[in-house]
Amino acid sequence: MEQRRARLVVRHHLRGDAADPVAAARAVLALHATDPATVYLSVLSRCRTASYDDVAEALYEARSLVRMMAMRRTMFVVPAEHVPVVHHGASLDVAATLRRRLVKELTTGPTDPELPDDVDGWLRALEGEVEQAVRELGTASGAQLAKAVPGLRTALLPRTTKKYDVRRAVTSQVLVLMGTEGRLVRHRPLGSWTSRQHTWTAASTCWPDGIAEPGDARAALAEAYLRCFGPATEADVAWWTGWPLGTTRKALAALDVVTTEAGHVLADDADPVEPPAPTAALLPALDATPMGWKQREWFLPEDSRPLYDTFGNIGPTVWWGGEVVGGWAVRADGTVAVRLLAERGTEAVEAVEAERVRLEKTLGGTAVVPSFPTPLERELRATSTP
Repeated sequence: MEQRRARLVVRHHLRGDAADPVAAARAVLALHATDPATVYLSVLSRCRTASYDDVAEALYEARSLVRMMAMRRTMFVVPAEHVPVVHHGASLDVAATLRRRLVKELTTGPTDPELPDDVDGWLRALEGEVEQAVRELGTASGAQLAKAVPGLRTALLPRTTKKYDVRRAVTSQVLVLMGTEGRLVRHRPLGSWTSRQHTWTAASTCWPDGIAEPGDARAALAEAYLRCFGPATEADVAWWTGWPLGTTRKALAALDVVTTEAGHVLADDADPVEPPAPTAALLPALDATPMGWKQREWFLPEDSRPLYDTFGNIGPTVWWGGEVVGGWAVRADGTVAVRLLAERGTEAVEAVEAERVRLEKTLGGTAVVPSFPTPLERELRATSTP
């Protein structure tokens, strides 16, 4: 366990020593991006010399980081060199599922206007119009594209009288599908760094010749995952990638791995890591490190229930020496509240407090609320400033 925690601290830059935002993302293969704020806070925790502008520069100007839907139909921010592996190893499978579901919805449900019998053909023609509009506009929001391409305003009509069953334009579903297929790419947000709405641009601005396939993409993705998260079990790899167990085993069989008590590790990466001096880190909700394994007992406190919501999403976490020792939240006034769930001595308390102060200064009064609040996060967010 000590060795796994040492590897985690060193490999995932939990000492805050990553050279730049790309190095911070590369350390965990892909940054979790369901909450846009997570991307920035995950980077700034690992790279203490970086700024919000540095992260935005990598995302939207240099394109050294790319926002894309991939494993488990989840949003990630991926270093550019990993995009081909992630795209062909995970995104395309997700895209195929999204297309089947959308075609089925459009075929079996009422729409306004009514669609022709060849729904698949209609959808592909619509996507061609969207690509043309994006080329002409350069960068556009979903609303701007819906104005330029009337077919995007096609609506799925309610089938029941339930409150959640409402009229829905297909705009978002079509754009997300095209992004997952590598035809569009997300650009700057509509608003601040915490905004959940992004503009779109043509994928050819990043990949003029398309996203090249890197041979056995699944094996390459499994290798990249083990490079960051090994040792890991078959269950860990299957969970993280979203693959069936059979697919996972086939991908692992193509690699040169060593099987340890803790799981698989690449044969050229099996040497022990020198345990570093313990340091503190405050990672945001859904950070890639605590979300990197299915089996997490080895770095969690004895009672981790306050840190998770009912769906298994982890909230903001406090780390010390490669283990989670507490949680944190941002109050409405921008101050950061911390609670430790494990006793690790005075040194840990002082280091955590220093990180709390640093994060509060970094936030600069911005109140960050996770999409999936956890019991501890809710409680801390509701507390008054001392």
